Amino acid sequence: MQFHRYSREDYLHLPDKPGVYKFYGDTDTIIYVGKAKNLKKRVSSYFTKANLDSRKTHRLVSEIKHIEFVIVSSEFDALLLENNLIKSHQPRYNILLKDDKSFPSICVTNERFPRIYSTRRIDRKKGEYFGPYTSVKAMNGVIDLIRKLHKIRTCKYNLSEENIRKKKFKVCLEYHIGNCMGPCEGLQTEKEYLKDIDEAKKILKGKIGIVGKSYTSKMKLAAEELKYELAQEYKEKLDLLEKFQSKSLIVNQKITNTDVFSMTESDKGKSLYVNYMRIEDGAIVNSETIEVKKKIEEENSDVLRFSIFDLRKKYKSENPYILTNVLVDEWEGVEISVPKIGDKKKLVDLSFKNALYFKKERHSQKSIQPNEAILQTLKEDLQLSELPKHIECFDNSNIQGTNPVASMVCFKNGKPSKKDYRKYNIKTVVGPDDFASMKEVVGRRYKHLINEDLALPNLIVIDGGKGQLSAACSALKELNIYGQIPIIGIAKRLEEIYFPEDTLPIHISKKSVSLKLLQHLRDEAHRFAITFHRQKRSKGSLISGLDLIKGIGPSTRSKLMNEFGSVERLKQSSEKDLIDLIGQSKTVIIQEAIKKGDI
Repeated sequence: MQFHRYSREDYLHLPDKPGVYKFYGDTDTIIYVGKAKNLKKRVSSYFTKANLDSRKTHRLVSEIKHIEFVIVSSEFDALLLENNLIKSHQPRYNILLKDDKSFPSICVTNERFPRIYSTRRIDRKKGEYFGPYTSVKAMNGVIDLIRKLHKIRTCKYNLSEENIRKKKFKVCLEYHIGNCMGPCEGLQTEKEYLKDIDEAKKILKGKIGIVGKSYTSKMKLAAEELKYELAQEYKEKLDLLEKFQSKSLIVNQKITNTDVFSMTESDKGKSLYVNYMRIEDGAIVNSETIEVKKKIEEENSDVLRFSIFDLRKKYKSENPYILTNVLVDEWEGVEISVPKIGDKKKLVDLSFKNALYFKKERHSQKSIQPNEAILQTLKEDLQLSELPKHIECFDNSNIQGTNPVASMVCFKNGKPSKKDYRKYNIKTVVGPDDFASMKEVVGRRYKHLINEDLALPNLIVIDGGKGQLSAACSALKELNIYGQIPIIGIAKRLEEIYFPEDTLPIHISKKSVSLKLLQHLRDEAHRFAITFHRQKRSKGSLISGLDLIKGIGPSTRSKLMNEFGSVERLKQSSEKDLIDLIGQSKTVIIQEAIKKGDI
């Protein structure tokens, strides 16, 4: 399966959307499959120092050569697609990491009347295991569905023929409330019980459509035989299945053995981007997006039709139904339609979303000049002595002097190097003094680099005019490195470039790629600083608000700060989350304070 592909160094450019990602090793083999509510945050987390302290995670990351991903509609969809991919490819690190984390599985015991329960201990002698499940909530949802559909016993009795014949056991409360048919007293035969177990196994294997068809046929048969109460029972079970399936777009019993295609055109009309999703037994099992060059005289629908033919051939699909966003001519044995509403339309929209993202990705790759050429242009425009492969840019952020902070962003080879970004709390300056703040952070940055014997940048960029630039130069002079590193200031209003000790600024052409790079640096530094400032201000307002609430002590304040971090996140939290964290009584106090506007 081919998703959108990135090199491992470009993981920070993944989208902030739910999806499934795959890590590939040396031999282009899938070594790990995972799901994410936010692809960018989840994949980035593998490369943080905290995660690399784990021996197995460190080993996994060291083997990653490139990353592929696909966007889905929700985290639940991602879970289902992840499970399908793990079953298909059996990546070795999925087994290593899951065993290490002790993820739960569902066991169907091999007893005479089998039980179904969740466990974190795998003992193959006890029965058949399904999993492991990365989401306990999803696993419990499956178990709950099975217990609502079937009368599966929960007791641990040894229900041998001899024990039942001797009436060794008595029915329990589960029998009286209708959750069990009483096999312990011989009130249900083993043959009838095993039918329920077979149906449950089908659900655990993801074959919900098969179970639904079975219930439908049994319901019709019962109605024909005038057994209306039995028919109603099967109808209720069907309703339960549909309710369970309605949580996900990917699994839908009405959409089976279907191919989904969508197409979008490049801006200049020279290419088409076609996404393909293959659905079998109600689940997405393949997804790929391709770019197709188009001849001037060709119609888009004709190009899409040829692409459909090629992709179906590649994946050996014989599905009789095709959904698209552009109608194409049908061929024998295949029904092609453009859905307007419902789950089929949602599937086409999901496919189109992947095609659009692929288009955006390709367009950005083509529109950006080679980094070496951009840096060469910047070198010429600023008359630098060497290529600025390492650039650092500084910015301040404060509101009337409150919560003053600063940021430094680092670009290497013309690209953001986010692991080298730095945040600074202003320590020595009182009040709203941007010049003094700039001097402090520039001094702290390069004093650290000198003390640690680390490489200095090829260019320093200051977000501001002559005042901020002069302050930064003062810091460099105190460290005796002034003149060793080129330094410039970029003023926002007219995009003027200032040099030290030069009263007149220079202007770079607005169309120049070098100015775009400097603007990117400046904007990134500003974004990073303002985000840090907002976080600090939000935390400060949360602390001050909590300090005024009677009954909330330092320990509780600390818990709330660590968990939520900001006023907005605290206000959006559920009552259950608060109770789990600080208890019932303090939750009531916090909720009252929120209602009164004290927080």
